[in-house]
Amino acid sequence: MPDAETYLTVAVSSRALFDLDASDAVYRQQGLEAYRRYQIVHEDETLAPGEGFTFVTKLLGLNEELGRRRVDVILLSRNSADTGLRVFNSIHAHELDIVRAAFSSGASPYRYARAFGCDLFLSTEAGDVQHALDSGMAAATLLARGRANETRPDVRRSTLKIAFDGDAVLFSDAADRIFRDEGLEAFASAEAAAADEPLGGGPFKPFLEGLHRLQQEFDGRDCPIRTALVTARGAPAHKRVIKTLRAWDIRLDESLFLGGLDKGEFLRAYEADVFFDDQAGNCHAAGEHVATGHVPHGVRNEAD
Repeated sequence: MPDAETYLTVAVSSRALFDLDASDAVYRQQGLEAYRRYQIVHEDETLAPGEGFTFVTKLLGLNEELGRRRVDVILLSRNSADTGLRVFNSIHAHELDIVRAAFSSGASPYRYARAFGCDLFLSTEAGDVQHALDSGMAAATLLARGRANETRPDVRRSTLKIAFDGDAVLFSDAADRIFRDEGLEAFASAEAAAADEPLGGGPFKPFLEGLHRLQQEFDGRDCPIRTALVTARGAPAHKRVIKTLRAWDIRLDESLFLGGLDKGEFLRAYEADVFFDDQAGNCHAAGEHVATGHVPHGVRNEAD
């Protein structure tokens, strides 16, 4: 279980945290023993940042800002402890305050996320993410952008910016189901009729609540956390979203109601450190601009 003072506990896989493409290629092409030897030979070479590195670094930086441990990050890795030593050496080299880990030697490590009391699980393994979501935990598959991740030296002291899609991520997928089954007009009518009824919570609602609680720790100071809703909804379907967040007593710093416009340019303008969306197409488009996590939840991820 997390420490009593911890508001958010995030589990991250080694490949989500660091760029392990070269060593993964050794494993796929030459097998496990060659991979083990490769990691041992290179274990003092610091790994480059992966897709989740900036997000994790800024999260941990909040502890420094507050002077107490409000955020905990757990490493969950398919490596063995032997091959995973390079990962921990890299954690030390990048000065990341990560002290807890589970190495599962090829098996899925997601099952330890709940034992650690995690609020969010980030991985590049879609199967592990799906299992975590099915168990009721917020989880996302971080997508590779196909280019090197650059991290500024002052990243710990810069603002953490997190963006969320609405339906099936922060909110339930009930409205999406109406849209799929009955079309846009029925969706608009249903949302107008239920404008005063709060939407049900989606898988990322508890994580958003934890972020909001963290933001309140900075009362009276400039808060280094900003949250944004980036949704395809437009007017008048925006009204129910606003009233839902009001009912939850959660404040989002920015809300973009795009009415179906592509989200990528808006996310780049916002400078999101990570964006979470349930639609694979949206994720791949957003991934051209910002680190993106696919949330395989809801009606749009059900097999036909």
